[in-house]
Amino acid sequence: MTNPQWTTFINTVKAEVLPALGCTEPVSVGLAAAIARQKLNAVPQSIQAQVSPNLMKNGMGVKVPGTGMNGLAIAAAVGAFGGDAEAGLEVFHALTPIHVQQAKALMDIGKVKVSVATTQRVLFAQVTVFANGKSVRVTIADEHTHVVSIEENGITTFLVQPSDRHSDVASPVKLPQHTTVQDIYQFITQVPVAEIAFIEQAKVLNEALSVEGLNADYGLQVGATLQRHVDRGLISGGLLTDVISRSAAASDARMGGAMLPAMSNSGSGNQGIAATMPVVVAAEYLKATHEQLLRALMLSHLLAIYIKHHQHKLSALCAVTTAAMGSAAGITYLLGGSYQQISYAVSSMIGDVAGVICDGAKNACAMKVSSSAGAAMKSSLMAIDNICVTGEEGIVANDVDSSIRNLSALANGAMMHTDQQILDIMVQKAL
Repeated sequence: MTNPQWTTFINTVKAEVLPALGCTEPVSVGLAAAIARQKLNAVPQSIQAQVSPNLMKNGMGVKVPGTGMNGLAIAAAVGAFGGDAEAGLEVFHALTPIHVQQAKALMDIGKVKVSVATTQRVLFAQVTVFANGKSVRVTIADEHTHVVSIEENGITTFLVQPSDRHSDVASPVKLPQHTTVQDIYQFITQVPVAEIAFIEQAKVLNEALSVEGLNADYGLQVGATLQRHVDRGLISGGLLTDVISRSAAASDARMGGAMLPAMSNSGSGNQGIAATMPVVVAAEYLKATHEQLLRALMLSHLLAIYIKHHQHKLSALCAVTTAAMGSAAGITYLLGGSYQQISYAVSSMIGDVAGVICDGAKNACAMKVSSSAGAAMKSSLMAIDNICVTGEEGIVANDVDSSIRNLSALANGAMMHTDQQILDIMVQKAL
């Protein structure tokens, strides 16, 4: 493969589509704690964590895998007692009941504190672990696993230079500024399939989560509830229902604390689920070939990254909706859609679900996954009949790239005030 743009696309997907065990905001806190404990090399006696307002919003209401508990305090505590400092987004993979018991004991005596930091960084987690008169402080910022500083007993032993730090708007691997949706379409239709075979792991991991969510009591049981009502005859089965229920079930399991990794997208497991499961279900229903599935998944994940690259890392806009725009493109491709019809599907998604708020990670995220998956399916079906939201309507423009920029301007601009209002409401609830 000699096309340098294609190489960038593949490297970007490999950097942004990664396994993650649990919600990635508590993961950042747990990872900082695990690294601090590793440096301290002693049993933690107290833990202090400071996080950005957005990280607090996305961490206070979600279960930490293997603990049965919600929030950042338990994430910091189990990270310190049993987190794998080398495992990145899978920091919690080796937790045992003993680790959880130790973490809860420290919390019970008031030795684990979490507060909101004064910082301009959207994604910021700083954890200090104390033991035997010594301390280690680890700071993660801008990306969920990006360690920017380590202090041991008040002395800085590691510091990322300002010129090396990543903006909170973009990820470490950047798509070229001139990238368009048409570039992505040409790539996925022409690239040798062997070069993108790795994307199948997204199907493997997220489908396993979906099966878990359908067969056990996690979260709000959105996916399982829909399946039960199909069995009862209250709703009909079929492609649309399966897309919604199987996508939601994966999120149910993930947000409900299942000890299974999700394949994430842009630092979010739910975004990875939304970019994967609707495509997987549609491919099964349509009896797509293995190659068609891989190309559709690559289109979905790369387009989801492309849209997210235009937006802040964390914001008031629910990024599950933008990830599902990737699925709308992938499903339209599986239905035999052209580039123009794929553009129609994405534009209709923007016309439909733009402005859905993010009010933190929690069980109810599965409902937003289900809504977004349904919108993706609906937009795809309209698109193959050459029907779409047009540039005469709302924030949708006459070309898909402009529509994406308009959506991102909303997320990065006016919705920042929405974000502050959401944070104010949630902090008051926590008091």
